[in-house]
Amino acid sequence: MNKQYVETIVEKFSKKVDEKHMQQTIAEAKQEIEKYKTVENYKLIYSFIDLTSLNTTDNRNTIIKLCERVNNFAEAHSSLPNVAGICVYPNFLETLNQYLNADNVSKVVVSGAFPSAQTFFSIKLSEVNLSAEKGADEIDIVINVGEMLNNNYELVYKELLLMRHAAEKSHLKVILETGAYSDIEHIRIASLLAMEAGADFIKTSTGKINVSATPEAAYIMLTAIKDYYEATGKRIGFKPAGGISTPDDALLYMILTEKIVGKEWLTPSLFRIGASRLAGKIEEKII
Repeated sequence: MNKQYVETIVEKFSKKVDEKHMQQTIAEAKQEIEKYKTVENYKLIYSFIDLTSLNTTDNRNTIIKLCERVNNFAEAHSSLPNVAGICVYPNFLETLNQYLNADNVSKVVVSGAFPSAQTFFSIKLSEVNLSAEKGADEIDIVINVGEMLNNNYELVYKELLLMRHAAEKSHLKVILETGAYSDIEHIRIASLLAMEAGADFIKTSTGKINVSATPEAAYIMLTAIKDYYEATGKRIGFKPAGGISTPDDALLYMILTEKIVGKEWLTPSLFRIGASRLAGKIEEKII
């Protein structure tokens, strides 16, 4: 792996973002929200949620309560889809292993010095590997945003490759932290580097900076996913996260996904929504 190879990746999928088409697509999606407000679509959204607790105040008891909430939903509403996963800090993985028993709900942890990804790389790598060894189904990491902004794509790609290897059999979601980029082309390049490095999903945001998921970032990432699929035949998942708190917010991202990459992506294996408050509001729509 060298600088020329990384440059080849960027050039291979080089395409300027069509900002006019982006705004038109987003406007059309917003206009379609009303007709998507059906119980069946709300059930779909619920099945896409990674129910998230990433707070400084989290402790073993709060995570146990989160597990119980998901377990109880499965018992009380066996005919309804449950959330796709519970997403927590890695020190709570053993709590998930012990208390989460609802079927088909993934154990998702953030790793790699989430949310800043700013520490010794050996520590990031070790945390990812520990999460995999202790049974994480899915691991969410943050791309090296500082080096992305510095256009040091070779280092970014190298780190992602090594963390992909450290994640072993766990699914790897790469968070781009799209709100940090003033140049939208960085979002597309970050998407391509992550996918080529072996990400199973690309994800918008940590929810820990001022700008989280936006329809514009979603459009750029989804078009990159589409282009990558058409070039390689590999389907990469998409996860908007951060600030998605209303059913209308969730519907907008679902509609954009369907419009850009197709209905084939509307499955928990290819589409997730990272949220903490959304689940309760969707429950009101389906119970």
